[in-house]
Amino acid sequence: MTETQPRSAPREVTSSDAAVLSAVVKRFTNARGEEFAAVNGLDLRIRRGEVVAFLGPNGAGKTTAIDMLLGLARPDSGHVELFGGPPQQAVRAGRVAAVLQSGGLLPDLTVEATVRMLGSLHPGTDAEAVMSRAGITRLRHRRVSECSGGEQQRLRFALALLSNPEFLVLDEPTAGMDVAARREFWATVREDVARGMTVLFATHYMEEADQFADRVVMVDQGRVVADGSASSIRSAFAGRTVSALISAADAAVVAASPGVRSCVARGDRYFFDTTDSDALLRVVVTRTSAAEIEVAPRSLEEAFVAITSDGRTAQEGLR
Repeated sequence: MTETQPRSAPREVTSSDAAVLSAVVKRFTNARGEEFAAVNGLDLRIRRGEVVAFLGPNGAGKTTAIDMLLGLARPDSGHVELFGGPPQQAVRAGRVAAVLQSGGLLPDLTVEATVRMLGSLHPGTDAEAVMSRAGITRLRHRRVSECSGGEQQRLRFALALLSNPEFLVLDEPTAGMDVAARREFWATVREDVARGMTVLFATHYMEEADQFADRVVMVDQGRVVADGSASSIRSAFAGRTVSALISAADAAVVAASPGVRSCVARGDRYFFDTTDSDALLRVVVTRTSAAEIEVAPRSLEEAFVAITSDGRTAQEGLR
């Protein structure tokens, strides 16, 4: 696995830190009784006021790390702190809130009743202002069960804002939202960040990470494998992507060429990440029957595939 820059384990907590995970390990046992490490020596420091995208393939350890950060699980070894203390302490004080992918809503309540009921746990909360910030005022009389997946995510966002948290953890926050709703959501988050909030979000939408994150942290097999701005991660894995309509047999030939880092199939089109696009183009043109050949600079998604096991698995499947 490759990192964009050398990393040292975060040790001393400073006043500028919102969260610190140091050498964190969390193990589980699978259905066959085999023990495995979902998080395996993860080191991460999040500074106050940062917007950090937390990326990784399925099974990389993102959700487990978030659970430990929120005090929902304890590490087997290592250290987790929020604002210089145990996560549970920060959560109880209302300094941390989360928008998770599912659960936490009562289907028979209306949107407004849900906000006001949970808002009663936070004296002084302005339920109307919170609904407005989350873009759900027009949904106030709708039952939760009648809300779409994206609308329920916005309701969870409103509930997370009730305590006026300093640190907001978002796990796939815009799942189910349309493009307009996603833009409105991130505009609201940016307003909160401008007032000093820290945000950590996990997402499968690479354009969100590219556009909204100050910093991108990629994890794979329970460890951090890349950490930096989106542009620094793209540049650290220099190269271009060559894509074409091509048969699986021809794709295997191209994937075996020198300089090819990964190969991913999307429908009939194959995408080859390469350090030498000119040499790869010669292979594609002279040794295959490829059509509609395109060359493009690497995106954050291509960098993600090249860095993580998703890309290695995709390439191994062609061999």
